[in-house]
Amino acid sequence: MNQILKTGAWIGAACVAWTFVMGFTGWYKDPTLLNLFFLVILIEIALLVVGLRQTAATQGYGQQVLTGTLMSVVAAAIIFCGSLVFTNVAFPRYFEDVRAVHEQMLRAEGKTQAEIDAAVQATSAGQTPLANALAGAIGTIVTGGLASAAIAIFQRRK
Repeated sequence: MNQILKTGAWIGAACVAWTFVMGFTGWYKDPTLLNLFFLVILIEIALLVVGLRQTAATQGYGQQVLTGTLMSVVAAAIIFCGSLVFTNVAFPRYFEDVRAVHEQMLRAEGKTQAEIDAAVQATSAGQTPLANALAGAIGTIVTGGLASAAIAIFQRRK
């Protein structure tokens, strides 16, 4: 399997696995632990470093950036599908739970019920399985492209 597919598959699988860890542990329902979800960014970057290290000897800077971005595209496809399974099958109440956590956080900040209702309403429109999966896929590609541009500075043929 070529390095793009292999690394992309690892990134996608690891990020989906972490998402399911967040789900099965219930951490996404905790206002403090909810932010642990963003470890997917570090997972992606770490695996891009490993993957790009494998191609550094044969690629220049631009090729490295393209390779890392393509790795992220492969990962994004896996993450998109994993996200749909997560929110439609494994945790169909996910968005209701997230809204409840959001309300709890706003209440703890001392917001009025009207302010809470307005804030929850504003964020609820984009909270659908498809929108969430698309956001994850797009975020993966953007993060991968930016991270690859930085990683390739240090890991490329001399």
